[in-house]
Amino acid sequence: MTAAQRQITLINAAHYFTHYCLLVLPTAVLAMARPGGPFGDSYGPILALATGMFVLYGLLSLPQGWLAQRVGRKTLMVAFFLGTGLSMAATGLADTPVALAIALAATGAFAAIYHPIGTAMLVEAAGDKPGRAIGLNGVFGNFGVASAPVVTAFLAQAAGWPAAFLVPGLLCAVLGLVYLREPAFDTSRAAGQTRPFPEIPPALVRRAVAVLMLIAVVSGLVFNAFTILIPKLMEERLASDPTLLPLVGALAFGATLCGAATQFTVGRLLDRVTLKRVFLPLTLVLAPSLALLSFVQGWGVLLLSALAAATIFGQVTVNETMVARYISPKLRTKLYSVRFFVGFLGAAAAAPLVGYLHETTGSLAACLMVLAGFALVTLGCALAFPDRKEELQPELWGRAPAPAPAE
Repeated sequence: MTAAQRQITLINAAHYFTHYCLLVLPTAVLAMARPGGPFGDSYGPILALATGMFVLYGLLSLPQGWLAQRVGRKTLMVAFFLGTGLSMAATGLADTPVALAIALAATGAFAAIYHPIGTAMLVEAAGDKPGRAIGLNGVFGNFGVASAPVVTAFLAQAAGWPAAFLVPGLLCAVLGLVYLREPAFDTSRAAGQTRPFPEIPPALVRRAVAVLMLIAVVSGLVFNAFTILIPKLMEERLASDPTLLPLVGALAFGATLCGAATQFTVGRLLDRVTLKRVFLPLTLVLAPSLALLSFVQGWGVLLLSALAAATIFGQVTVNETMVARYISPKLRTKLYSVRFFVGFLGAAAAAPLVGYLHETTGSLAACLMVLAGFALVTLGCALAFPDRKEELQPELWGRAPAPAPAE
């Protein structure tokens, strides 16, 4: 394996653990919530302890571009692996609500490093065809989302809920030691000679960035809320017996794994089709599937959950490719920092939103309807996004007319 391949493999592994670490609690809480337990017996209040994790996950993504210029990307990625892993392990050792909230918050703080740094490194290494690389990287992140419920459920059932945090946390820390031994690597050289970034009309760039920022807020909330509520939804609709916790994890795994296939397919498609022509069909499907999911019972829940997951995760690949297509390399790390900061602020509202609505209504139906409403905003963003053939042939930007105000 070449140095470039090792770096990209470790970047993909970091994406896996980023999403995995954020989604251990939503399944572990099903084993933690019990009468007489140290955290109480209610789902909502325990889930709300993750609020600090998601707040810091969003807030601390903002300075990553600035930090990268001063301490280097490798230092930050080592901090990601070691800090995230050890914080997860500390979560498994928590024995009070305060200790649990602090350990979860530390996990979110270190996990905030990955997206602004790792995604920028990946896009640079991908060169002129970023869609496929982003799609494959998305598969790793999606597999982290999909595997968190099933692995957590089995570990909690076999060895208790602390093991669900300790085992993956220590594995993540070990990868940090592996990454520490890797020499510093310039990902911008990994793709070889690439074309200079074209001069895109500033008005079009501003429009793309404005749409991207609005998408970031809405999709961040929808993505996080959906991945948080999936285990509870499967328990309520398909496996309410507490002894069936592994089945709950397996069902959640099956539903969200559909997103991995979508991300890979969308990534390959984006190297041949303009962004809007992929983004718009995905957004047309999302709101109806979430609305139907709010009241469907039985095995139809699994089918609709898989459909919703496919569209939600497919949109992630589209959104990350937007930055690669419209933002020059020298500004990408900073814009990824801002984009993920904005998106994760929306995501920070997910845990308290799901917890509150479930606590007040006794089910997830109201939460799913709220998410369907936000999905309509994403549809509006897709309609407003440019559809330019120059995305696929950057050399044409130099001859492109300025966009009309009503375009």
